[in-house]
Amino acid sequence: MKVSTKGRYALRMLLDLAEHREEGFIPLKDIAKRQDISKQYLEQIVSIINSSGALRANRGKQGGYMLAKEPSEYTVGQILRITEGNLAPIACLEDKVNKCERVKKCKTISMWKGLNKVIADYLDSITLQDLLDK
Repeated sequence: MKVSTKGRYALRMLLDLAEHREEGFIPLKDIAKRQDISKQYLEQIVSIINSSGALRANRGKQGGYMLAKEPSEYTVGQILRITEGNLAPIACLEDKVNKCERVKKCKTISMWKGLNKVIADYLDSITLQDLLDK
């Protein structure tokens, strides 16, 4: 598993929103400046995250974004799944039903399933609030 720039920046953006949540709706330009990420790239990330219902948006002069829930309700695993799709370490574990023709005779599938579980359990155990508290 390799987390893309999109996934890493999404996490940084949501952490920024969590850290500044008392300020209300935060304009993307403010996040871009604080995080040293281009506003155009954040706009692409926001469209993905916003479609998941993880954000609240406000247009106009006082416009911007804020978290839809408390930081403790967002896990790193959830955020990365929104931006990355699947966190599986190998392609044959990406779907709920393994369609690999070799799965029944594969000597390594249990190892890959174990790694997949460790990754998911670890990332799902860390919330935005945990990251803020460190």
